[in-house]
Order: sequence, then C-alpha cells, then structure tokens
Amino acid sequence: MINYDREKEIAFQAVKEAALLCRRVQNEITPDTLEKKDKSPVTVADFGSQALICRRLAEAFPDDPVIAEEDSKALRRPENARLLQQVLWHVRKFYPAADEKQVCDWIDHGNAAEYSKRFWTLDPIDGTKGFLRSEQYAVALALIADGEIQVSALACPNLATQNGKSGGTIFLAQRDKGAYEYPMNDSGSFRSILVSQTENSRNAKLCESVESGHSSHSDSAVISRNLQIVIQPVRLDSQAKYAAVARGQADIYLRLPTSSDYREKIWDHAGGWLIVKEAGGEVTDISGKPLDFTHGKILRENRGVIVTNSLLHDAVLTAVKKAGIV
Repeated sequence: MINYDREKEIAFQAVKEAALLCRRVQNEITPDTLEKKDKSPVTVADFGSQALICRRLAEAFPDDPVIAEEDSKALRRPENARLLQQVLWHVRKFYPAADEKQVCDWIDHGNAAEYSKRFWTLDPIDGTKGFLRSEQYAVALALIADGEIQVSALACPNLATQNGKSGGTIFLAQRDKGAYEYPMNDSGSFRSILVSQTENSRNAKLCESVESGHSSHSDSAVISRNLQIVIQPVRLDSQAKYAAVARGQADIYLRLPTSSDYREKIWDHAGGWLIVKEAGGEVTDISGKPLDFTHGKILRENRGVIVTNSLLHDAVLTAVKKAGIV
C-alpha cells in the first residue's frame, strides 16, 4: 500500500495558508463594496488562494498535474494590472519576494484539464457568494491516484469547530485512515469526526445550497416530504455541507440537478467526498452510482450528488426516484 502521509501534510499546510489569505481579503470587504456589487475581493482571494496552493504543490510534487478552477489569462491583461497588484500584495504577505510573473505562473500550474494517473484537483474558493456575504465558503483540495481519492483537505474559515470554537476549521482525510478536524487558529489538536447515527428519516437534518441555481430547492422540498422530514432544511454555501454531514451536524446533503444536461465539476466535490466517506458516510449521484473522478474536469458519468450518513442513503435514493428526478 502506498503511503500518502507526506501528501496529506502538504495538503493541510496548503489549504491553511490559502484560507488565511482568503480571510485577510474577506476582512477588507465593506458595506460599500457589497452595495456596489463589487466582486473584486472574491476575485483577488480566488487567484491568491490558487497561487499559494499551486506553489506548494509544484514545489513538493513537481510532476503532479493540478486541475483547478482558475487561470491567469485575464489577470495578465494590461487593463487588469491593478487587480494583479492586489493579488500580488496579498501573496507577498506569505512570500515577500514573489513577483507578478511568478504569481501568474503559480496560478497556471493549475491548468490541467484531463484525467491522469495521479493528479490534484482544487477549488481555491468554493462558495463565492458565501464569501462575499461573510458566510460559509471553503478551500477544497484533493489528490486522486489511480481513479481514487487518496487525500482530501477542506478549510472552512467561517465554520466553528465541533465543540464550538470559532476561528475556522480544517478537515482532513486520508483513504482508510479516517477523517479529522483541526482548528484553524491552532488552539487545539486533530479530532476524529464521525457521521450521525440517525436512522429515522423523520428526524433527519437536511442541508442544501443557498443558491437555487446550484441545486433545485423545489425538488428538495418534494424529497423532504417523501422522507417525512419535519425539520426545516439548513442552507449553507460551499463544501461546508460535506463537513456538516461528516461530523454529524446534518444527516443529508442534496445537490440536485437544475437541468437535464448539467454535470458537476470535479473540484466542487472531490475535497468533501473523502471527508464524508472516511467519517462513515456515503456519497453517490442521484441514481446511486459512485462518483467517477476519471473524466477530467467534469463528473461526466454522474447527475447530481447525494450525501448521507449512510444509514439513510437507500431511503433518500428511493425518495429521489419517487420524486421523478432520476
């Protein structure tokens, strides 16, 4: 069996560093920024986060491709020079000697698009609207080798730890070695997490996307009725929903297709997938098929995503089928 301990450590340090950059940028958001619907803060954080993570991956594992969400094409244009300077300013808080070309090159280290035997996938900021609202967002990173996710690191800077400590939480998992959470402010130690033991769907806690454009709220309501769920759904941005299921704060997460031809992006699920699986949960598409991470950027062979504590999974798939979504 291949040992991925070093990869896990690098992934942990990479998402922590990127999450600290994102927090710095988010702290600069003002009511005036929101009023003007200025999305530049999340753009700066997105590029900065990807630059920091890809820099670490390129240094530690130079032969590993990275499939990430961003590229520096727009950032290199003369009209975006001010935006590039903002990204550079934040990156230099961590690497003072960095220059514009290095930052763009680090970002573009994440420009792989096709499946390979071993690669990383990255969402530098998952939940951009949550970021702008100062609510939930995540930095999500996963290593895939031989078609299987081997390591996942998920930083949620606005999510308290399970015992209520504020300051953000980092979730970490390695295949067959369990799932853990760690306080971002280093005020504790790694703590094992497990899914809930809820068996009766009436008592289930369901979470879904805040944005109806990401997941059909109407279909979710039908499924909830089919399951006789009595608790109102909790809406969270980002892969923080995976974390909620993994540590037992929610029992079900529904990501339901908003159109017949839409397919999910790999970086929106790979990070959270292993966290939930190693915590004892289950993740499939809406038909019950395992997620297939062997098709580059897109989960081509899957529609939607169902995440549960595993005890409720069959009941949820039945409810989805009854709702006529499959």
